[in-house]
Amino acid sequence: MGIISGLNKEFESRVRLGMMSVLMVNDWMDFTEMKNLLQVTDGNLSSHATALEKNGYIEVKKEFVGKRPRTSYKITDSGKKAFQEHLAFLEKMMRQ
Repeated sequence: MGIISGLNKEFESRVRLGMMSVLMVNDWMDFTEMKNLLQVTDGNLSSHATALEKNGYIEVKKEFVGKRPRTSYKITDSGKKAFQEHLAFLEKMMRQ
């Protein structure tokens, strides 16, 4: 086991790091806001969101507002815990 073994592989991507960071401080964030904030493409955001959802780190809500579809994201309790552990390990690595 190397020095980086405590890092969560699911958070290696800058997009996923960004998504999780945003969701740590916002209850819900809609797709368009998240896309603009992170400056990524629709497909890029969508694929990273799917991966985070599959791991149980975020919740995805799809609804219609009027006749327009809206997708929103929220961090789950297990996502919060996993991300906090990831950040704590990064801090520990920096102190060594």
